[in-house]
Amino acid sequence: MSIKNSSPSMKVLIIRFSSFGDIVASLSLATAIKNNYPRAEVHWVTREDYAEMAQCSKQVAKVWSLKRKKGLRELIHLAQELKKENFTHIYDAHNNTRSRFISLWLVGPFQIFSLFNNIKFIRRSQFRWKRFLLFNFHISLYPKPFTLQFALLEPLSPWGISSTPPEAPLFQVPKKASDKIKPLLKRESQNLIALSPSASYSLKRWPKEHWIKLIEQFPDAYFYLLGGPEDTFIAEICSPYPDRTKNFAGQLSYLESAAVINECDLLISNDTGLMHVAEQLDKPCIALMGPAPFGFPVRKKTKVLELELECRPCSKHGQGPCTNSVFQKCLVEISPEMVSQEIHKILKGIKS
Repeated sequence: MSIKNSSPSMKVLIIRFSSFGDIVASLSLATAIKNNYPRAEVHWVTREDYAEMAQCSKQVAKVWSLKRKKGLRELIHLAQELKKENFTHIYDAHNNTRSRFISLWLVGPFQIFSLFNNIKFIRRSQFRWKRFLLFNFHISLYPKPFTLQFALLEPLSPWGISSTPPEAPLFQVPKKASDKIKPLLKRESQNLIALSPSASYSLKRWPKEHWIKLIEQFPDAYFYLLGGPEDTFIAEICSPYPDRTKNFAGQLSYLESAAVINECDLLISNDTGLMHVAEQLDKPCIALMGPAPFGFPVRKKTKVLELELECRPCSKHGQGPCTNSVFQKCLVEISPEMVSQEIHKILKGIKS
């Protein structure tokens, strides 16, 4: 696509508050806009705890943040401040109550009002009727695979922006985060591998026993396990191999976890936000995709492992319930040996 000559007065607002994986995938938006409109000024409004990640994109001029548990008063104040910016283009990439409120404040009660305000406004549809057909009748009208970056970019086609994600890497890990992580890594190990055993719902988690067996198969590698403070089960994965594992669960920020991934040879991940971090950093990744239908990875360096089952997908986010006669079959039957084979391929490719 040819690059357009945009006016310096072109001012774009992206609205995306959460979740972590969606924020990381949304980094493609600012880059795609700037690739097409180099002189555009891109702003982003998000939740305060994700602001640092949004700020990692060099294509974002300013990040506006909202505290997670603040009420209507602060939301109104934020909308008032955004109104002063006189945005020419607004993309509601979230389509929730807060994003709709801000859009209403900036554009008007109906999308047609944008014509009078000279604002080009787009709201990403949730396609709830498609979800109803998918989860109630297993009739899928979604593209397969349903990649998160495509879903975020596709609504911008009226602005002449392609749904093909821009080339990675799309952000740089801040020096402060890298400087903290580098001394913690065992450089004498032949291979450094990051693991993300957690997920928002337990049905999306590859079994603990599989992670333990996988670590056993790579005696010359050192493994860094990433997760949140609530992921106490990760200690059980590390315990058989204390000399070859490091449990970072609950100890690192999002950006520090990204720094670990950036320093490692590859990431093995459940269907979770860190998988998208690896993609946007252009790092090799093995994605273990289970019960949820949305948010699939898209880049060539990511190998997707999944099983074709009639019961998949069972729910929007993988919250279940599991209806298969073999509980969690979609992930249980992705064996450690299958993952091990893909790891060997990736490591061989890195060395060649």
